[in-house]
Amino acid sequence: MPHLDLRATTLDREHVDHAHDFHQLILATCGVTELAVNGEGERITASRGCLIPSSHRHDYLGDGRNRTLVLDIPGGSLAALRDGERIERLFERPRFFSVPPQLRQLADSLMQQLEQCPGLHSEIAALLLRAIHLHLESEPLAGDGGFPLARRPCERLDLVRLEAWVDRHLADDIRVEHLAALCALSVGHFHNRFREMTGITPQAYVQQRRLRHAKTLVCHSDLSLGHVASLVGFRDQGSFSRAYRRHFDTTPSADRCAP
Repeated sequence: MPHLDLRATTLDREHVDHAHDFHQLILATCGVTELAVNGEGERITASRGCLIPSSHRHDYLGDGRNRTLVLDIPGGSLAALRDGERIERLFERPRFFSVPPQLRQLADSLMQQLEQCPGLHSEIAALLLRAIHLHLESEPLAGDGGFPLARRPCERLDLVRLEAWVDRHLADDIRVEHLAALCALSVGHFHNRFREMTGITPQAYVQQRRLRHAKTLVCHSDLSLGHVASLVGFRDQGSFSRAYRRHFDTTPSADRCAP
């Protein structure tokens, strides 16, 4: 696990103006911080975060009442992460971004875990960074009505983008018609094309994504199993545990206790 320096802090009413040789992610769970990068500023709140590439000058002023997650990412540390090259591209330029309810809920939970288990800060940071990556990767697809539409026929079954959107909405009720709408295809045509490309049904694919993310949370966080179940879209812990055992041939509690 690469060293990622994640901390929960309160940014005081003191103006700070600096630059540093590492990337930085700023994400709040409450309160307000005024932040500007290269002179372009916005407010950091529970609904708005910021990515600051290394060497970019920025200044900020907190309200003294915020709770803020600050993640420092040293150069080269992303290479060891899954999708590290793609995550690195998020820092090609400064970026303010929206924080949807599911991501706010995850940030709240991870902040609590960070405060209870500070020794796991790198593992918690990796989970948070991947969640941000999945959210931002799906943002360019956003369209009217809540379900992004493909922009060109050649993008109709872009599995990378589909995966990003599914991972972004794991806590939601994902239906085949939603996925078909992403690709501007009828449900029947989408279902057939998807099986041709992947060998499994869209429903089975979504279940796989839920369980893979659940395994990461089970093995690398102290979130309760019931909370993990809700974050990846299961209606209760019992149905989650049964699906987990069928897929991994072990239970979530056994995975959590494994060395």
